[in-house]
Amino acid sequence: MTPRATKATPGAKAQPENWADKTEQALLEAFLPHAAAQGWSLAAMTAAGAEIGLSSGDIGLLCPNGPRDMAALYGRRCDARALAALQAMNPAPAKIREKIAAGVSARIEAAMADETAARRWAGFLALPTNAALGLQLTWESADVLWRWAGDVATDENHYSKRAILGGILIPALAIRLADGKDAAEAFVAARIENVMQFEKWKAGIKPSEHFDRIARTLSRMRYGTSA
Repeated sequence: MTPRATKATPGAKAQPENWADKTEQALLEAFLPHAAAQGWSLAAMTAAGAEIGLSSGDIGLLCPNGPRDMAALYGRRCDARALAALQAMNPAPAKIREKIAAGVSARIEAAMADETAARRWAGFLALPTNAALGLQLTWESADVLWRWAGDVATDENHYSKRAILGGILIPALAIRLADGKDAAEAFVAARIENVMQFEKWKAGIKPSEHFDRIARTLSRMRYGTSA
């Protein structure tokens, strides 16, 4: 599922959200309590839609991929809420490791606002058929956090940073759900220390020709350039 672009009407002020965006969010809000009881399922979507006056046809138009689209909406809403919480921090963390720790904590706590639904969501994305979506959403979350932390890398570091942080986000959420906040934060602190050690090591070496070629290929895919 990809976010819809807001269309501006000539001579009118642009609206921050169109009807579909608002209705998707209303459906998600109604869906989460049903997902907590019925699982991340089409049945939960149908029940939620009935609450807000949507037919099964309406739901199919809004979310043609069914529960997968709801999973994407939920993940991106958690990203948005985490980013809002981070931007409101005063003062904001100064060191990069502190920023990443704060970012991971904010992202996890955004999901924990709907803990039972978050458990269902994590279980849904853990299914083999949904693994690709889970990886995509994790990458998006890592990207949001790195951008908030001030990362502007466009070379191979852009990809390695997000891959590494994604590898922290997934188990950190699982630990938060299973063992609580303190255990999750201890895990994150230890992993971030490993990340910083890796960055120091990487800074001292020259990327191999093979690795550099891969990075250039990924950059072309990302920016559509021939560089």
